[in-house]
Amino acid sequence: MVTLFKIIEWALFIVLGVPVAYFLVFSLASLAKHKRKRSGTSERRRFITLLPAYKADSVILSTSSNLLDQDYPKELYKVVVIADSLKPETLEELKKLPLIVKEVSFEKSSKAKALQSAVDFLGPDATDIVTIVDADNLVDNDFITRLNDAFELGTVAVQTHRTAKNRNTPTAVLDAASEEINNSIFRKGHNALCLSSALIGSGMAFDYEWFRNNIQLCTTSGEDKELEILLLKQRIHIDYLEDVLVYDEKVQAGNVYYDQRRRWIAAQFYSLASAAKGIPSALGNLDYFDKLIQWCFPPRMLLMGLIPLLAIIITIFAPARAMKWWVLLLSLLAALLIAVPKAQFDKKFWNALISSPMLVFFTLKNLFRLKGTKDNFIHTEHTYHNDENSN
Repeated sequence: MVTLFKIIEWALFIVLGVPVAYFLVFSLASLAKHKRKRSGTSERRRFITLLPAYKADSVILSTSSNLLDQDYPKELYKVVVIADSLKPETLEELKKLPLIVKEVSFEKSSKAKALQSAVDFLGPDATDIVTIVDADNLVDNDFITRLNDAFELGTVAVQTHRTAKNRNTPTAVLDAASEEINNSIFRKGHNALCLSSALIGSGMAFDYEWFRNNIQLCTTSGEDKELEILLLKQRIHIDYLEDVLVYDEKVQAGNVYYDQRRRWIAAQFYSLASAAKGIPSALGNLDYFDKLIQWCFPPRMLLMGLIPLLAIIITIFAPARAMKWWVLLLSLLAALLIAVPKAQFDKKFWNALISSPMLVFFTLKNLFRLKGTKDNFIHTEHTYHNDENSN
């Protein structure tokens, strides 16, 4: 019985300890200063921003106006709104703006279908670079100029720095911190160690020819994960642009967090199941192998719940074996706190930690409700308005 307990305990420690060690390594790597090289050229490329908008009537007009306000030659830049289930009055207002409105309708809506429809509509020679921005996102007016600079050196795919535009509820505060942890570990830290950045669904930019050929291969609600795997299989490096910001609405209520994370967890599991078929070839492809390892990890919220719980239980029943669990917990906390920007360590952050056990519960609950999320689009309703206090 004692031997069985030791085996189970060590198995749990390894399963939970590997991702913690992984997070700590890349979190520390994110502290390194990384300066991008410049080619010195000033070529102006053609850009199109694709803006999928599913029932996004509350935010699409402000986002569209924001995207049009760029310090880039207007003849080289277009915005295409992919309008799915928008109200007639919203469509009427959109058509007054100097952009392209592509109306779509699907039996089962998805972002992948919207993007596929857009590139079919635009044709093969519509632009040089395509950017993907969500309906609730905002950007600075030098967004396209900065992206143009990034593509000077032959880049094929980039992920910009998506960051919170609101921290007005405890859930939004924790969501904002989680976003920055992902940025530090899976983007900045990875690029610092010469590995590809993870994609995140918006604030992405691609060589248009590559995107047009590959978006057609995406079939699930996790199109960003599918695009990422396609890039890594083709040994195409994904750059992370830390200083190019995209402001994203953070979820404000627990039930919205629950639905959003259910979609993300499902996309991770389905992508792993699909990508795992290529494990033999991944052994010679470090970026691809790293991604498969990444997707095997349990959700971070579960680690934050399970590790302290197990540390307490083992301290009670086998105190001589508990030290390594407390070290593991401290390592996890160090990895996460290093990854959060100093600016977010304010009173709101520490107060919001009180609600974190509920988010752990939501994450655990999501593991039992993944059926059907592969093909069904789970819509995140946008409720934040720019005139609200986001600080």
